[in-house]
Amino acid sequence: MDYVVLGKSNLLVSRTGFGAASLGKAENQEIAIKMVKKAYEEGINFFDTSKSEVESSKRLGAAIAEFPAMRKNIFIAAKSSAHSADELAEDIDTCLSNLQTDYIDLFQLVRTNFLPGNEEIGLVEKLLNLKTTGVIKHYGISTDSIETALSMLTSEVGWETLQFPFNMLCGKETEQLTQEFFKADIGFIASRPLCGGVVTNLPLALGYLQQFDNVVPVWGVQTEDELQQILYFTQNPPNIDEKFNEEVEKIRQFFN
Repeated sequence: MDYVVLGKSNLLVSRTGFGAASLGKAENQEIAIKMVKKAYEEGINFFDTSKSEVESSKRLGAAIAEFPAMRKNIFIAAKSSAHSADELAEDIDTCLSNLQTDYIDLFQLVRTNFLPGNEEIGLVEKLLNLKTTGVIKHYGISTDSIETALSMLTSEVGWETLQFPFNMLCGKETEQLTQEFFKADIGFIASRPLCGGVVTNLPLALGYLQQFDNVVPVWGVQTEDELQQILYFTQNPPNIDEKFNEEVEKIRQFFN
């Protein structure tokens, strides 16, 4: 397993992230726990979830409770759409309870069209306070908006990570965005690496993203078979050659 420093957060995370928000779709909790343990044993140390995915978070929490020694060796990312200090405090408490932990390594605010602003009373101050007290270790933004992402580069808040949709169907604009965030030392987490299931060729999807050294894709995992495939192609990635690039371009042309 390869590892990469997630920007200025200095979190040394596996370049294959586990999209734990899909654990709620696993057949049962026993299988979900088994998948988390398998991923951990194979070197995955970055698990991404969300306050809105209650069952998924609880299943990840159950895995942590069953294998407590794992907690100090993994990084958990959680997120919420809080718009005030009170909402943020409530969401953090919910995440901590569901995950059965007393701290979150990376907490991300979900935003659609704008970064947290002055109208969101005390939100940023509360976020910074939670970091100071150790309840969260790092903080970032999750967004689908390239304009919102770009505004992070000039923000005085000091955002440490961005989670943004990135896959082989994205255009040059998103590829350039990854480089801008690399220069700014802001970690780049790629959501939807299979474009919500539109892309079905896992080797191509994984090989494409591995070309971007600072990008950490989080792969949604619902079944043991899906996890096994992700682990296999992580360990046996395709050769990036002319034929590979031709296949990627063929798929891009088909969908675009």
